[in-house]
Amino acid sequence: MSEPPLTDRVAASPRGAGDLALEVRDLSFTYAGTPVLEGVSLAVPAGEFAVLLGPNGAGKTTLFSLITRLHDRRHGEIRIGGFDVRRQAVQAHARIGVVFQQPTLDMDLSVAQNLAYHGALHGMSPREARWRGEAQLSRVGLSDRRGIRVRQLSGGQRRRVEIARGLLHEPRLLLLDEPTVGLDVASRRDLVEHAHRLCVEEGVAVLWATHLIDEVRPRDRVLVLHRGRLLADGRAEELASRLGVDTLAEAFDLLVGAEETPCA
Repeated sequence: MSEPPLTDRVAASPRGAGDLALEVRDLSFTYAGTPVLEGVSLAVPAGEFAVLLGPNGAGKTTLFSLITRLHDRRHGEIRIGGFDVRRQAVQAHARIGVVFQQPTLDMDLSVAQNLAYHGALHGMSPREARWRGEAQLSRVGLSDRRGIRVRQLSGGQRRRVEIARGLLHEPRLLLLDEPTVGLDVASRRDLVEHAHRLCVEEGVAVLWATHLIDEVRPRDRVLVLHRGRLLADGRAEELASRLGVDTLAEAFDLLVGAEETPCA
């Protein structure tokens, strides 16, 4: 008897509803007649660090755009903290923070001014935005930079400001789309470490999108996305074991290679 397909051999065990920060059910999206996402289902519990791993063009940014409703034409269901992003948009998006792949800070404003503007968008008073901003900057180690213009910061510092901004309104889910692009090795390592601490210390759920396998830790949950399809879901070390290889990199190559090779 022949072995089952690779994607069947690495499928995740069923997850209960529990305290889910994010739930995506049977999500599909087509752009200009071309399928970009096909039947994607996943769930991220509160306090979990999950890695959305896929090559460029896999559909990671499209998935984030649908979760945040930058795109809206799709089939399927998305819930944030139990709230449907279409029918309960205000409640859903009050529970989410986002760090986009492209920087979105105003370079000519100070760090504090950027945070104050974000707070105003979420209905905070200037006073509330100020003390929340000070608390978040302390957590990311940038308290002494609050009065500095963003353009004077390093790339790693700007990313940390974006994380502080994304957490200003105390969301339960933080999306990070290729957040280490353009950063040096030390800054990348610090950012990964900080995101893990948020999960442990703050109970924030993190969905970290990347194509860089060296950003994944052995115990991280990994969701492999390729050509708009979710190919695997499990702990990094377990995925390698299930496929009979030694490393996540080898498991990833097997999964993506199986998708690239046409069936006989």
